[in-house]
Amino acid sequence: VQLQASGGGLVQPGGSLRLSCAASIADFSTYVMGWYRQVPGKPRGLVASIATDWTTNYLDSVKGRFTIHKDNTKQMVYLQMDSLKSEDTAVYYCNRIPEIEWGQGTLVTVSS
Repeated sequence: VQLQASGGGLVQPGGSLRLSCAASIADFSTYVMGWYRQVPGKPRGLVASIATDWTTNYLDSVKGRFTIHKDNTKQMVYLQMDSLKSEDTAVYYCNRIPEIEWGQGTLVTVSS
């Protein structure tokens, strides 16, 4: 099992980033997949999820700005982040739900 997030970086407020997650998970298409984020001193929290029927859910603070989607064939999960704000700064991770061992996250820094 391996979860590898990538695509983070430094972006100005109002900018965009697209995160990618390569998920080597058996029966990938049968799981809800999620993007999480964590800032120092706070617990990791769910930001967005996509179900097996492609239903999506978002944290209220990112609704209308973030979009999650996936490619079952490639076992990839993506998070398109637009209109980024400083409070979106965090390390972002992907995982299935229920979660398994965490992989490497990717740091997103929103700053001018």
